[in-house]
Amino acid sequence: MVEQPLVNLPRYDAYKDSGIEWLGDIPVGWEVHRFRNLFQFSKGLNITKENLQDTGVPCVNYGEVHSKYGFEVNPNKHLLKCVSDEYLADSSKSLLSNGDFIFADTSEDIEGSGNFSQLVNATKPVFAGYHTVIARPQGAVYHRFLAYVCDSLSYRAQIRKSVKGVKVYSVTKAILKDTFVWLPSFIEQQAIAAYLDQKTARIDQAVAMKERQIELLKERRQILIQQAVTRGLDPDAPLKDSGVDWIGEVPAHWDIKRAKYLFTEVDERSEEGKEELLSVSHMTGVTPRSEKNVTMFMAENYTGSKTCQKNDLVFNIMWAWMGALGVADRPGIVSSSYGIYRQRVENSFNPLYLEWLLKTVGYIEHYNRVSTGLHSSRLRFYSHMFMDMEIGFPSIEEQNTIVDYVQAESAKLNQAITLQQQQIDKLKEFRATLINSVVTGKVKVPQPEVA
Repeated sequence: MVEQPLVNLPRYDAYKDSGIEWLGDIPVGWEVHRFRNLFQFSKGLNITKENLQDTGVPCVNYGEVHSKYGFEVNPNKHLLKCVSDEYLADSSKSLLSNGDFIFADTSEDIEGSGNFSQLVNATKPVFAGYHTVIARPQGAVYHRFLAYVCDSLSYRAQIRKSVKGVKVYSVTKAILKDTFVWLPSFIEQQAIAAYLDQKTARIDQAVAMKERQIELLKERRQILIQQAVTRGLDPDAPLKDSGVDWIGEVPAHWDIKRAKYLFTEVDERSEEGKEELLSVSHMTGVTPRSEKNVTMFMAENYTGSKTCQKNDLVFNIMWAWMGALGVADRPGIVSSSYGIYRQRVENSFNPLYLEWLLKTVGYIEHYNRVSTGLHSSRLRFYSHMFMDMEIGFPSIEEQNTIVDYVQAESAKLNQAITLQQQQIDKLKEFRATLINSVVTGKVKVPQPEVA
């Protein structure tokens, strides 16, 4: 566990009123500034994902930077590229320099509003993407300290108070310019940044280790499911060749049948459009749209839309190659681009068993092989492809036994995952508290000795 340095840090000798109600007292000698007085501002270029290529000028694009890489961006590590190779020969054309801040001025999540990246170790021309505000520190400002200030709970809180928007939240240059920033002396800024670099690195390392443990636990859970639904629970059961290369061997008493003998495709439509709206993903299967953070593509009227019933198998035709399918646990409205299949004989399949089986590696690889399209993002798995697919499965009684076993064993793994996640949440909470306490002067970090 990471040490708790806040307990051992002293307070400053004297404090003064910052003049800002939400900030409160700050150490004597610290000064409060408007953001506009510390930065030069510019706007990112109109670069979209269509401009990004595998070669070219390293490009900081807001969608990639802020949702994927977060706090800081090293273009040598995160190689996003755009066109215009000729710029490589002219470093004067770079929009950004080391230490610059790149703010995303729009976000679909209010908690993401005001997110930024700090450019470090840039050795080639770098271009900011569309919907960004570029801010370059000026004067006696140490960029690493300022990065921690901008990442602090106190600074972000004042941005959130000014954010405008409903479904998309906008942080304008005017909002940024009007925010307050507080600074100690340059030497103390360096000392604080060095301290936080060291402490947060240890916290981040602990978080990374626990995230790896979670991944290993999830892998164990997936192996458990894969083994149970494709080979059963008896390791000594005799096997037979399924006759299907991508299914391989299955227990000798299991059936192998084409889907067309097990399912019928249904295309039923809503009369009033009032059923619950459902979506299908590779992560969560069939779930209510209301449980997802989705704000786009919502129709005003769903009359005449495709519907499914409880226990229907639903494929997202466009994303089946990723395993986007599931068995519905309720009736609802689904996209017209989904394929819906109903068991010809009721209770031939346990819903959980069926979903787990069709999400195993062999089946997903099959969807990839037979789906049609120019490239992966355009692949389609149509109904005739599903109907022509072989499925290997046991009796419903054995399916139920398999499901009970997998659920019991998965519960143990899920409990371990939950424990690790709780510890990660506490570490991240402590990290945020540490940064905020140090950069607002609530505690004092060790200062470098002066020779």
